[in-house]
Amino acid sequence: MSEAEREEAGGSPLVSTGTAGEEKQLEAALRPKSLEHFVGQPTVRNQLSLVLESSRMRDTAADHVLLSGPPGLGKTTLAMIIAAEMAAPLRISSGPAIQHAGDLAAILSSLTEGEVLFIDEIHRMSRPAEEMLYMAMEDFRVDIIVGKGAGATSIPLELPGFTLVGATTRAGLLPGPLRDRFGFTAHLEYYSAEDLERVLRRSAGMLDVDVTDDGFSEIASRSRGTPRIANRLLRRVRDWALVKRVDQVDHQAASEALETYEVDARGLDRLDRAVLQALCTAFRGGPVGLSTLAVIVGEETETVETVAEPYLVREGFLARTPRGRMATDAAWRHLGLTPPAEPAAEQQLPLADSES
Repeated sequence: MSEAEREEAGGSPLVSTGTAGEEKQLEAALRPKSLEHFVGQPTVRNQLSLVLESSRMRDTAADHVLLSGPPGLGKTTLAMIIAAEMAAPLRISSGPAIQHAGDLAAILSSLTEGEVLFIDEIHRMSRPAEEMLYMAMEDFRVDIIVGKGAGATSIPLELPGFTLVGATTRAGLLPGPLRDRFGFTAHLEYYSAEDLERVLRRSAGMLDVDVTDDGFSEIASRSRGTPRIANRLLRRVRDWALVKRVDQVDHQAASEALETYEVDARGLDRLDRAVLQALCTAFRGGPVGLSTLAVIVGEETETVETVAEPYLVREGFLARTPRGRMATDAAWRHLGLTPPAEPAAEQQLPLADSES
């Protein structure tokens, strides 16, 4: 379950000396169990509430639901809430795990009436499995091919009414025919600082962590608009406060704790700063190709592109150009450096598409 771990509120006391099992239960409890307790995303919550209420009134399985958006915003949590609201069992799988049509057929054939099937990273399913899913979603039927060549036989298999909940971080990679078969689609947006504070307050209250208003504000401001990160930082602040014997986490305590974990005032971590540092000091701000940048910071290309870049671009620290990545003036200022009078662009050769 790559998409959805540890999102909002609840559990046993965070400052206890509980066992590893208790800690695991605590992490599982950091999810709201109903739409009423799901913080943020008001438009999605209202729309989804109508879809589910209508299905309950008609006593039918809910329409298929597609949830898209960046990681950590609550897609898996919403899938669990959908199952809970419909009082239906939940089956969880992921796109990378479904690489053959037979894999999907085995899952579909074991579903019960009204069951919710959640497929995380649905855009990474294999093409044969996708094509089987078309008929399953629309007609609640799949054709099982038995044998090969001229002797192959198609056996139709009727499926019970079920609800498919698909989650994706890259909705553009979903083929149109699959996307169009979802009855309800929703895109989750990054959270505001105010909503993140509400997430943190609920978590801290149920986890017995004493945090002041400015302490919540400080943690929320470094959480990159993501509830999963907010709760993770809250747990790390908990660790720091417990070891340092700090009874109440205020602005200063939260700041010191997060600096210990290399999370700065803008939410940048070690990798983010390494990328900006390499751009500004080794390449005078760029442009530079992605693979070259990855080598400099000692990470895989995919890690730099999917983990560091989105937030740096969103915050205005990094620009993606046809010739490569470039640091903005904001990046230079954040690092305490003075941008050069002339950008280094004229010193760089044009880069291939694979480098940009």
